Amino acid sequence: MKNDRRKFLQISSTLAAGSLVLPNFGCGTSNSDKGTTDSTVVTDALKPSIDEFGIQLYTLRDDMPQDPKSVLKQLSSFGYKQIEGYEGEQGLFWGMGNKDYKKYLDDQGMKMVSAHCNIYEDFETKVTQAAEIGMDYLVCPWVGPQKTMDEWKKVCDLFNSCGTICKKHGINFAYHNHAYSFKAFTGMIPHDFIMDNTDPELVDHEMDIYWVVTGGADPITYLEKYSNRFRLCHVKDRLKDAGEEREASCDLGTGSIDFSKILKVAQDNGMKYFIVEQERYDNSTPLESAKVGADYLKKLVFT
Repeated sequence: MKNDRRKFLQISSTLAAGSLVLPNFGCGTSNSDKGTTDSTVVTDALKPSIDEFGIQLYTLRDDMPQDPKSVLKQLSSFGYKQIEGYEGEQGLFWGMGNKDYKKYLDDQGMKMVSAHCNIYEDFETKVTQAAEIGMDYLVCPWVGPQKTMDEWKKVCDLFNSCGTICKKHGINFAYHNHAYSFKAFTGMIPHDFIMDNTDPELVDHEMDIYWVVTGGADPITYLEKYSNRFRLCHVKDRLKDAGEEREASCDLGTGSIDFSKILKVAQDNGMKYFIVEQERYDNSTPLESAKVGADYLKKLVFT
């Protein structure tokens, strides 16, 4: 199952080959008043900075196909309130149908806020199903490196078209990055081109922080430069001293990425959804790592 999504992504790009390569200061002066104010400040400073967070189910790609309801129930017990799905062999709703799936998530105190899907097949049907259960986003997870800037322009046109379809049904469309779009190409950075050539009214972006860092870019620079364009993010850590290794994700809080700083900038610039994702599990299991991720975000205080 480890390569299911990558296989799906590769197939998606192939299908598109015809058109794409693909947080009242009072005036009182008494000591007691001052003491109360100071205590409040300290308490606020130590309060966790993220109220609700989610998880990308691809993190549990080896477990979900076996017993999706059991896995979802465990994720709820860890503290996850939001679910981001992906389109696998059992579809976006794990064979339950969109309304039955929503009911089960409701029963667990969770909501499906987004999903990664194949935008090249039956996209409007997926949009309709997502809208019926109150999802916020459908996300394109991958298009792959393109060979020319004309091909990147076609990608942008496709994203704008997908955004138009989503907007018609009352939901939103977003693109999820990988490292390839941050690599210089014919004198420019493809991701900058995508940001500049997609309509902000139609296309939002999901920043995979791990892949931005892996691509040699600075997440904070992009969050500030394109304020209010990144509405979702993948909170995925990267092994310390990983060098240029690509498959180097690790348990959240044990790696090299400064999430207390990055996520504050993200929140200040319009980030709405903070979604845990992990693809590698050294001396752990996917569910154990998912619990580590939830425990980390429950305690995280921005700096």
